[in-house]
Amino acid sequence: MYMDNRTVRVTGNGRMKISPDVTRITLSLEGVCPDYGGAYTRCARDSASLKDLLRGFGFKGSDLKTLDLSVDPRYEGYEEDGVYRQRLAGYGYRHVLKLEFIRDNELLGKLLTALSGSTAAPELNISYVAGDPEAAKNELIRRAVKDAESKAAILAEAAGVTLEKLISVDYSVARLDFEISPMSRMMKSEQLSSDSAGISVDIEPDDIELKDTVTLIYSIA
Repeated sequence: MYMDNRTVRVTGNGRMKISPDVTRITLSLEGVCPDYGGAYTRCARDSASLKDLLRGFGFKGSDLKTLDLSVDPRYEGYEEDGVYRQRLAGYGYRHVLKLEFIRDNELLGKLLTALSGSTAAPELNISYVAGDPEAAKNELIRRAVKDAESKAAILAEAAGVTLEKLISVDYSVARLDFEISPMSRMMKSEQLSSDSAGISVDIEPDDIELKDTVTLIYSIA
């Protein structure tokens, strides 16, 4: 809070917690092939394999979204006549994809069971996100503005002045994280252990905590 003889500047804080309602599986496909074309071909084959697997659970191929795709040369070191050299070892591909669906531990368990036997053998990570981040952002701003208005009224009353008109609103869009990751690392799908009944999942993600600020400037009399 800041007050001079003609204005009062107040910063309001908006805070809230929301329960993540969408499960996100991030899948990473990686491999090395002798040539560039072979790397792309194998990458496409593995991606197609995953899409086929997901269709068995009612998903469309377009539900599997690409986050990153790269094919780069890989080199290996060797020694020749006492000199250390490098040579091309092949081309490595990396394809990172995501699948999102309404939070459902039973479906998640079935997907993990299927992925554990997939020939594509992706690395994967499970996280949870807010399904409607825009609604949460808007509510956060409302709370921040309401907090600033309340502080301005209290400050004016305590100082014996009167709030007149709102001169300006200062809001810088905050970088908000709407994702929570109970599993901090990627895991190999083939390392998932399952029996004939499949993988059982019992995950209750914590709430996502959000905060933002808005600054209001009023003229005073």
